[in-house]
Amino acid sequence: MMPESVVLRSAARRDVDDAIAHYLEEAGPEVVLGFIDALQEAFQHIADNPRSGSPRHGHEVNLPGLRSWPLRGYPHLVFYMTGHNRIDVWRILHGRRHIPEWLRDS
Repeated sequence: MMPESVVLRSAARRDVDDAIAHYLEEAGPEVVLGFIDALQEAFQHIADNPRSGSPRHGHEVNLPGLRSWPLRGYPHLVFYMTGHNRIDVWRILHGRRHIPEWLRDS
């Protein structure tokens, strides 16, 4: 089976930009590079194993196809849905936020 392509929605791109700006200001460039590596690793995992993410938050916001996958070493979750030959990344949110509220705003 071919891995699926990963496409970020504009809200997910903003989430990445915001997290990078935060880590750059608070922790420095090495942490930013680690965050980017963790994102790439998560995207690859999701592309190879699209059904491996948790459906928990999707049920909370009545989006049954929505799944989440944690970033290794960072407190963020990648929220995504699978489509025809692609992974649609909706948001990348800090795990301590009230996730259902943030997803409803998407």
